[in-house]
Amino acid sequence: MSPKKTQTEADRLNRVMAEVRRDRELREKTYRERALKIFPWICARCGREFSGKSVRELTVHHKDHDHDNNPSDGSNWELLCVYCHENEHSRDQVAEWYDETTPADEQEPSSTYRPFAGLEDLLKGQKK
Repeated sequence: MSPKKTQTEADRLNRVMAEVRRDRELREKTYRERALKIFPWICARCGREFSGKSVRELTVHHKDHDHDNNPSDGSNWELLCVYCHENEHSRDQVAEWYDETTPADEQEPSSTYRPFAGLEDLLKGQKK
C-alpha cells in the first residue's frame, strides 16, 4: 500500500469514528436530560442525593442493557451514581466468567496439581 492510500483510509476511519462518537453523545444527552427531568436526583442503589455540580456523577442505567430502548416514560431507566453504575456492569461481566448452569460439584477442577498428594504416605513413614 502506498502511504497516500493508507493516509486516506486513516482519515476516513477517523471521520467515521468521530461521527459515531458524536451520535452516541447526542443520543445519551437526549435520554439523560429526559431521565433527569422524570426521576429525583437520587441514586437508585445507594440512595445518595445529588444537586448542583454533583449531578454530573449521576448516570442513566438501562435496566435491560439495551441503549436503544429509550421509552418516553423512562421505564427502562434508573439513575445510578457512577460508582453504583460501574458496580452494576462489572457484576454482569463477572457472572459471564462463571457457568451458573453447572453445579459447583460437577465442574471440572481448575487445576490438576495436588500439593499434598503424597503427604499421607510421608506421614505414615514417620510413625513407624
